[in-house]
Amino acid sequence: MSRQRTRANPNPQEPDLANIVATLQRQLQEQQQETNQLREQVAQLNQIPQVNEVPPQNNPIPPAVPQVPEIHQEVPLAPTVPEFEGTTDPIVADNWLIDIQVILDFMGLTEQEKVLCASFALKKDARHWWMTVQMRRNVANMSWQDFVAEFSTMYYNREILAVQQDEFTSFKQGSMSVMEAVKKFEQLARLL
Repeated sequence: MSRQRTRANPNPQEPDLANIVATLQRQLQEQQQETNQLREQVAQLNQIPQVNEVPPQNNPIPPAVPQVPEIHQEVPLAPTVPEFEGTTDPIVADNWLIDIQVILDFMGLTEQEKVLCASFALKKDARHWWMTVQMRRNVANMSWQDFVAEFSTMYYNREILAVQQDEFTSFKQGSMSVMEAVKKFEQLARLL
């Protein structure tokens, strides 16, 4: 009789991907429900006759219903988008950017949907930064690469990166375990 082992999350601070997926799927379903409700309301409003309206003729033109872009509703598992509040630590910023890119790629979103989804995850200081980006740029058609460039300019602080580059070039294991040293080395190398 074999026992199945379950692997505990090695880093309790990292979000569980299954929970992320479930939460984002729920959010997408809620958005789709709102979209459907709005469509129904528009259709109902278009059916209400106006007081001074001319009676319909034999070939009336059907009322125009605004086209609302379909959100990818057939995503089997929709991850929760991790929030980002802004930071001066480029490693924290890089971790968030990597996490969100993995999730957005998994969801198969368009360039503009990726920007919209990522900007939704910005909170506090990061939200204020994004508002300044919106004031100076047209973000409606912003590509994901443009978002990453804007994000990098803001959150990959050159001075801190220079300090971390110096730390990388003079890196020593010291009192760290081998695993801790490897992890630290990989974090520093990622930002070069």
